[in-house]
Amino acid sequence: MSDSRFLSLEKLTLSYGKNVAVPEMDLDIGKGELVALLGPSGCGKTTTMRAIAGLMEPSSGAIVLDGVNITRVPANKRPVGLVFQSYALFPHLNVYENVAFGLKLMGVRGAELDTRVNDGLKTVGLSNFASRKPAELSGGQQQRVSLARSMVMEPKVLLLDEPLSNLDARLRLEMRTELQRVQKESGVTMIFVTHDQVEALAMADRIIVMLDGKIEQIGTPEEIYNNPVSDFVADFVGFENVFERVDDKIKTANGDIAINGTIDPATKGLAWRPSMVTLGEGPFEGTVRGTSFAGGTREYLLDTPLGQIKAECAASLPAHDFGAVLNFDLPVAKAAQLARTGNL
Repeated sequence: MSDSRFLSLEKLTLSYGKNVAVPEMDLDIGKGELVALLGPSGCGKTTTMRAIAGLMEPSSGAIVLDGVNITRVPANKRPVGLVFQSYALFPHLNVYENVAFGLKLMGVRGAELDTRVNDGLKTVGLSNFASRKPAELSGGQQQRVSLARSMVMEPKVLLLDEPLSNLDARLRLEMRTELQRVQKESGVTMIFVTHDQVEALAMADRIIVMLDGKIEQIGTPEEIYNNPVSDFVADFVGFENVFERVDDKIKTANGDIAINGTIDPATKGLAWRPSMVTLGEGPFEGTVRGTSFAGGTREYLLDTPLGQIKAECAASLPAHDFGAVLNFDLPVAKAAQLARTGNL
C-alpha cells in the first residue's frame, strides 16, 4: 500500500433504505493530506463521512485504512476521530476532563493520561484553559477543545463535520489557520466536510467536489478554482456566467449567440467570473438592473439578450446608475472551457 492510498473507498455504495445516496464511490486519500468534501446540502458528503467514521454501514463496497479493511469494524474500534459540528462537549466537565474523557474509556490513567491531555491542550493553544467549563469559552475555543479531544486519541484519520459553520467571520478566519497548523504539525490525515467553497479553497490540499452522491471533480484548490470541469463546479466556485456551447455559439434563453474566439472542439460549455466580463466596451449591450459596492470592486447585474450577466469592475471607476445601458464582452480567452454541462 502506498501513502497515496492511505484511505481508500472502493466501489462504496451508501443507501437509506431503497434510496441510494452514494453509488459506487472510488476515492483514494493520501497519508497526511488535508482534504475537503465540498458540495451543497444533500450531495452525499456527510453520508460519506459517516461511513468512514463507522456511523453508517455501506450497502456494498469497502473502506480500507492503512492496509486494513475496516468496512465492518465498529465505530468505537476504528482509528478514526470525529469532530462534530456542535462540538458535543460535556457542559458539567471542565476542559481537561472533556479532553480526557475518551482516553479514560480506553483505560488510560495516571501520568500517561496527564501527559496526553496536556500535550493535546498545548497543541490547540489551550493549556491555560484546562479548568474552565465549556460555557466559559468562546465558540472558537470550544471548537479547539473538541479538536484536542479527538487528537489525543491518536487517530489515523480525523473527520470534521462543517467545523467552522458555527463561528462568526473573524473566528472562522482564525480557526482556518489553527486547523491547518494542527494538521501540518501533527501529520494526521484530515478530512473536513463543508458547503463553503471559500473555506475549502483556503484550507485544503485537495478538494473533492460532490453532486448527487457522485464526485464531480477532484483537484487542488488552484485546479478547482481556475479549471472547473463542469457547469456545476464552475457555478459553485464563482463562475456566475455559465453557458452551454453549440459550435462557435453559446446557448441562451433567446437562442444561440455567436462569440469570437478559439474554442477547443471538446469544450461543452464556457464560463466567466464577473471579473472576467469586459465592461464598457464590446459587441453586447445590457441594462443595469442591480449594483452593489464590494470594497475594492463594484458588482453589476445586467439584463441582456444573453440573459442576466454579472459583471465586476474596480470601485475606483465611475459608477453606473440603475437603468444605464452598457456595452460588454465575454472574452473567450478568459473563459473556463468546460468538459461537461447539463447539471444546472
